[in-house]
Amino acid sequence: MITVTAVFLLWTLIAPSSGGHGESEAWPLHRACHQDGLEILYRSCDPLQDFGFSIDQCSKQLQPNLNIRIGLILREDIRELFLDIALVTKGSSILNFSYPICERDLPKFSFCGRRKGEQIYYAGPINNLGAIIPPGEYQVLLELYNEKRSTVACANVTAICS
Repeated sequence: MITVTAVFLLWTLIAPSSGGHGESEAWPLHRACHQDGLEILYRSCDPLQDFGFSIDQCSKQLQPNLNIRIGLILREDIRELFLDIALVTKGSSILNFSYPICERDLPKFSFCGRRKGEQIYYAGPINNLGAIIPPGEYQVLLELYNEKRSTVACANVTAICS
């Protein structure tokens, strides 16, 4: 449960940054961080776009504020934005969770309301509850989608904690 909270907070702003990728090819595997017994790898599961993401402090002892960097070009308007999270470990589903990130009447971030083709760049802290990630390998499917249920970003994440 603690891992889900941390991963959720890390990915609340994720979105794609390029387009035009062949459907039969997988996007490259990226490393968001690798330090102090924790490695976080991700791959875009959106056949049209890849994206970039990094975490400045990477430790199995998650700090209350994590500094992240995200840059993207939107291919969909985001008047409303939602995040779905599915956490799996050892083949068993641990958690499925949905969270509204941007709501029409309650924008939580400055990028809420941005339009297709606009660029978003965020470098700064995200709040986290702070926790220790137990040893193991965790798979997380993250999907950001708008009010029309159009995919804004999708990622398969693997977190390996030793």
